Amino acid sequence: MSTPTDVVDQVARQARRRLATALRDKVAGSDAEERAKAIWLAEGERWFDETDPVWRVHADASMFVGGIRALLLQSLHPLAMAGVAGHSGYKSDPWGRLQRTSTFLATTTFGTVADAEGAIAMVRGIHERVRGKAPDGRSYAASDPHLLGWVHAAEADSFLAAHQRHGREPLTPEEADRFVAQSGIVAGRLGVVDPPSSVAGLQRVLDDYRPELVSTPQAFEAARFLLLHPPLAWTNRAGYTALAGGAVALLPMWAKEMLRLPVLPITERVVGAPLAGLAVRTVRWALSDPRDPRNARTA
Repeated sequence: MSTPTDVVDQVARQARRRLATALRDKVAGSDAEERAKAIWLAEGERWFDETDPVWRVHADASMFVGGIRALLLQSLHPLAMAGVAGHSGYKSDPWGRLQRTSTFLATTTFGTVADAEGAIAMVRGIHERVRGKAPDGRSYAASDPHLLGWVHAAEADSFLAAHQRHGREPLTPEEADRFVAQSGIVAGRLGVVDPPSSVAGLQRVLDDYRPELVSTPQAFEAARFLLLHPPLAWTNRAGYTALAGGAVALLPMWAKEMLRLPVLPITERVVGAPLAGLAVRTVRWALSDPRDPRNARTA
């Protein structure tokens, strides 16, 4: 005979399973479980393991905040944004783009070396075909090492910032340097020349790109799409809004001003940060489902 505690536990497990399935379907696609098994349970040598900072950061639910921040920051480079607007399908197929990106990150971080190298080769092939002209008339190519350097720096900085604010266990300064260096391993194989290997080096790279960043209509459009018009049912908007608010709060002041986002430090600290933290913890709880392949591997 079930006790009230048993009933509550069963309801909680079912709720976690439903939320985990919904998250995986959006982030990794309808075949998320099969993809996860192929990545996490494959036998073979890996570049990283559970003790590495890049593994810990990329496996944490704070990546949901970091990913939104990265997209907002990346949009400020007009050539990178032109490539996204012209080729990525971020508005016509936003979930498809997210699923491709998340699969690449998972494969190169958690997968075998053979699978990681295969994923990198595939992306490099795609980059070779992505070319065009920005609205200002300048040519761009996704394979351009300089543009790849900006995309990588914005991602690494965003993932680290989100983890240090909302991660289960923030990295020490030494671990943060190792995270930057380890994230540069994949970036270098993608074509980034001399990726930064420390937090200080990453900051210097970001500072070097500042003169190239511009507030463009395409950047404003991307920000509006990400923050105001995400392709989600109204019932799912609250959680996403909390994550997006956390992403905006972590942007540097100059980026907020360039994107014409509100600068509300007190509201962000008193309201936005706690709500973002709650949303991240909820995602983390959902993804702790013991039937998730990655949890089966590390159990």
